[in-house]
Amino acid sequence: MSNQYFEGIGRRKESSARVRLMSGSGTFTVNGKEVEAYFTRLGDVPEITKAFDITSQSKDSYDVSVLVKGGGVTGQRDAVKLGLARALVKMDGELRPPLRRGGYLTRDPRVKERKKPGLKRARKAPTYTKR
Repeated sequence: MSNQYFEGIGRRKESSARVRLMSGSGTFTVNGKEVEAYFTRLGDVPEITKAFDITSQSKDSYDVSVLVKGGGVTGQRDAVKLGLARALVKMDGELRPPLRRGGYLTRDPRVKERKKPGLKRARKAPTYTKR
């Protein structure tokens, strides 16, 4: 039973994260690195691990292994956050209501809008000149 794990898939923008949660000593690795070494921006790590705080689970009693691909820093952070919440729900269904209330089980649907012809970006028009 020591190698049993619970898996959650999280996605955001172009990022996709596979989060594996198992009982252990509290190690949190992302793509083979410590979570603090992978997400170096201030506030990213507490944002990811907030799901543990909301559900009153101890971070030190679980090992978390994450494989994340694609996108940028914010997209990867939010993908890992969603994947961790989904893995916690798979582990214990009783944790679903507090995570749902906190908004941790809702996938953020916002993605980059496509560029339109005649515009510089999705909505930015070229500068209007009268003459």
